[in-house]
Amino acid sequence: MKKHILILLSAASGILLSLGWPANGFPFLLLFALVPLLYVEDVLNKHKTENSRFAILLYAYLAFFIWNALTTWWICHSTIPGAIMAVIFNSLFMALVFFFFHVGRRNIYMGAFRQRNYGYLILISYWVTFEYLHMDWDLTWSWLNLGNGFANYYKFIQWYEYTGALGGTIWILLTNVMIYQLIKSLTASEKLKRRIIVNLSSVMLLVFVPCFISLYMYATYNEKHNPIEVVVIQPNIDPYNEKFSGMSSEEQIERIVSLALKKLTPETKFLIAPETAIPEGVWLNEIQYSPSVRRLKMLFETYPDLAILIGASTYMRYEDEASGTPTARPLTSGQGYYDVFNSAVLIDAGNSIQYYHKSKLVPGVEKMPYPQIFGFLEDLAIDLGGMVGSHGVQDERSVLVSPHGIKTAPVICYESIYGDFVTGYVRNGAQFISIITNDGWWEDTPGYRQHSEYARLRAIETRRSIARSANTGISSFVNQRGDMFDATEWWVPAVIRKEIHLNDTLTFYVNYGDYLGRILGFLSALIGLFTISSILMNRNRKIAK
Repeated sequence: MKKHILILLSAASGILLSLGWPANGFPFLLLFALVPLLYVEDVLNKHKTENSRFAILLYAYLAFFIWNALTTWWICHSTIPGAIMAVIFNSLFMALVFFFFHVGRRNIYMGAFRQRNYGYLILISYWVTFEYLHMDWDLTWSWLNLGNGFANYYKFIQWYEYTGALGGTIWILLTNVMIYQLIKSLTASEKLKRRIIVNLSSVMLLVFVPCFISLYMYATYNEKHNPIEVVVIQPNIDPYNEKFSGMSSEEQIERIVSLALKKLTPETKFLIAPETAIPEGVWLNEIQYSPSVRRLKMLFETYPDLAILIGASTYMRYEDEASGTPTARPLTSGQGYYDVFNSAVLIDAGNSIQYYHKSKLVPGVEKMPYPQIFGFLEDLAIDLGGMVGSHGVQDERSVLVSPHGIKTAPVICYESIYGDFVTGYVRNGAQFISIITNDGWWEDTPGYRQHSEYARLRAIETRRSIARSANTGISSFVNQRGDMFDATEWWVPAVIRKEIHLNDTLTFYVNYGDYLGRILGFLSALIGLFTISSILMNRNRKIAK
C-alpha cells in the first residue's frame, strides 16, 4: 500500500480522537478512532520484510501528535514552550506504546497467539500500563488518558465506581480492536459467516452492555440523605494582570467577602473560595495574623458555625538545610531555608487553622521535572501560584475537618485529574470533595471546560458530592451520579449555594484504586520479557541457518 494512504489513515485516527474528546466532542467516536491506525500497523506487520519495525513509530506519532495538538493547544495561552513540550513529549510516549505493541506482534511466534489475534492484548496491556505509570512520574500529563473521554457522557460510565477511568480505557481499546476485527472479517476474500457473526456479536456486546448497565446504575442510584449547605465563590480575578500584581490582596479578599454575603445563611456549613485566593504569601507559623485571614474571620461574628476553605500561597521556614525538604531554598538573608506551597487552608471560629499542601504539581511550573536534565527551561515557566520553581508537597492526603466534624477533600486544581490520587482523601475519611482551582490561565478555551467535566469522573469513582470553586468559570456542584448543577459562566464574578449530600461509604474503586493498572503492569512486564526472548530466539535461528 502506498505511503500517502497510510499517512492519511494515521491522520484520520488523530482527527477522530480529537472529535471524540470533551468538552464538545462525541465520545463514541473514540470506540473506533484507532481503527485506521490499527490497519496501518497490520499492513506494516504483514509486510515486515519491506518495512522497518520503526516505521510504525512515525505513523503513530503523526496520529497522536494531531490528537494532542488539537485537544490541548490551549496550554499555549499560559506557556508556549510548555505547550510545545507537552504536545511533543506526550505524542512521543503514546507512539512508543504503539511501537512496542508492534514489536511484540512482529516477534511473538505462537500459533494460537497469532492466528486468533491475541497479539492485540499486547496493545491493551501496554497502553493501560502507560497510563498508569504516566500518572506518577515527573513528566506526568494524564489529561488525555482514554478513560477521561466520556466525562461529559457520564451516564454511560457509572461503572467507573468499580474500575476507575482505566476501566474506560480498556473498554475503548478493546472495542477498537473488535471493530477492526469485524471490518477485517467483512472485507476478507474468504468471508466466513461464523467469524463475522462472532465479531459482530462481540462488538454489539462490548458497546451496548456496559452502556445499559451504566444507565441502569444511574437510574437506580440514590444518594444518602445527609445534606449540608455549601456556598462557592467565583471571584473572577485576572490571573495575569490582577492576581499577583495589579490588585491588592485586600481588594481580592473584599471581593470574596462581598460575594459570600449575598448567599451565606446561618445554615451554611462551608464557604469555598478558589486556589491561591489569598495570593500575598503567608508564613504558616504566622498565618493567623495574616490581614486576609483576619478579614475572613470577621464573617464568624455573624456565622459562627461556618468553615472557610480557601486557597493560599504559603511558606514554611526551616532553621537549616538539614531540617528542610528537598525543595527548600535559602532565604535571601542567608539565615535559614524556606519552602513554597500551594495550599488549601481551613479557617473556622476557633484558633486552629488546618491546611493541606498541593502534592500533584504541574510539571515545568510548580515542579521542574528531572532538574538535572530540564533545569535550563526553568526561566521559561510561568507563575501559576505566586512563585515559579519547585513547590513543596506532602505525602499524605489530608482531609480538612469543620467544627461540626464534616470532612472534606481539599483537591487543588491539577490534582483533580488523578482518580487514584483522589481516592486517598476518601480513604482518609472525606465525606465530600472540594475542588479549588484557577483555570483563568487558559482563557476562554476548551481547557477549563475539559477540566470542569473531569470532576464528574471523580464524583462517580468515589460517589462523593463535589463543590468546585474556580477563580473564573466553571464553578459548580456535582452530585454523586455526576450531574452538574449551578455551573457558572466564564469571566463573571459569581456565588452559588446548594445543599449537597455527604457520604461515608467506600466504593470498590476507592478501596482498591487503580488495580487494573497494577495487574496489567505485571502482565506487560511478562509480555516484554517474552518479546525479548522471542527476538533473541529468532536471531539465533537466523545465525544457525
